Amino acid sequence: MNATSSAAPSVFNIISAMRLITGFLLALAAIRSLHAQDLVGDWQGTVEFAPQSLRIVVKVSQDVGKLKATLYSLDQGGQPATVNSITRDGSLLRMTIPAISAGYEGRLNTKGNTITGTFTQGGVARQLILTRATPATAWAIPESPPPARAMAADAGLAFEVSTIKPAAPDRGLSIHVNPSGLLTTTNCSVFELIKYAYDLNPKQISGGPGWVEDEKYDITAKPEIAGSPSTKQLKGMIRGLLAERFGLTSHFEQKEMQVYAIMQSKDGARIAEETSLPAGLPEFAGSGPRGFNVKNATIADFAGILQALVLDRPVVDQTGLGTKRYNFVLRWTPAALTAEAAPDAPPDIFTAVQQQLGLKFESVKAPAQVMVMDRIERPGEN
Repeated sequence: MNATSSAAPSVFNIISAMRLITGFLLALAAIRSLHAQDLVGDWQGTVEFAPQSLRIVVKVSQDVGKLKATLYSLDQGGQPATVNSITRDGSLLRMTIPAISAGYEGRLNTKGNTITGTFTQGGVARQLILTRATPATAWAIPESPPPARAMAADAGLAFEVSTIKPAAPDRGLSIHVNPSGLLTTTNCSVFELIKYAYDLNPKQISGGPGWVEDEKYDITAKPEIAGSPSTKQLKGMIRGLLAERFGLTSHFEQKEMQVYAIMQSKDGARIAEETSLPAGLPEFAGSGPRGFNVKNATIADFAGILQALVLDRPVVDQTGLGTKRYNFVLRWTPAALTAEAAPDAPPDIFTAVQQQLGLKFESVKAPAQVMVMDRIERPGEN
């Protein structure tokens, strides 16, 4: 009887198969590496967030076969924003940038020189076409300013010199402090200064003549000691300025009123913590529809801005996030513009805060301090 059986694989065949598998894996790794390499470089394009056009630069690099990227918004100072995740699936590219509450999804063309896609920030999506930059076409990225030197903790809270002039017409409101501590305001009323310096909502201020709100000033004030002040130091110096140059005297009374308590939503806050700038003043720029940019701010700082400029009542921080500082962009449509808003416009601020930041407002009744202005006068000559 003849028995038929399969021959056992020879050592030679096993080694050949292993070499084939190894070669396939190496080829696959090489293809992946080539896919990553054809994205390495600088990409740039313009995104339209009416009424402003923003030039965007994305620098893509490769580290041990893994893509890394950094985004720069040149028309907003050019500060770097780390791309937390960048992935490639064939021609499809995806990026997430939590530091500015943004993301990008686009497709690379067959020539490898254009990515056509959508940039989404704060729930608002706009087309962004990125083209590969060359040394001749690359946009210059502004140099980062030198790190601010903190004002000494025991520094005298006073301005050495201050100049106050009636504001030029048709200019926006701003309050700015440079790294040396120089304060400049444009088109700023005394009422705005009081709100900022004393952390008050308009409903917490009473008394005073009409010009306190109506008349606007440009102010330049140099501190006695150079250095970047803390928020507490700056507000203390502005309080001194209000007393010295405007003769402000006041007293406080306690009154029970409706306030907004800001707290974390059920799933917790979804905002990027700032770790590179633990000291220094928070920065706020922009507006709701275009994007309210918040940098290096605590939630208490954010609540102070909301109650001073956006909401109709005081805002109390009950998030439990303490002194941690955050970077984020918030987009919302003001109530006055809701009826005329486009279909893709961002939501109202209450919905936007919950959807984009993982925070929420609750209306509660609580005791609050109310400032009563006893005396105030127009500033004298400089």
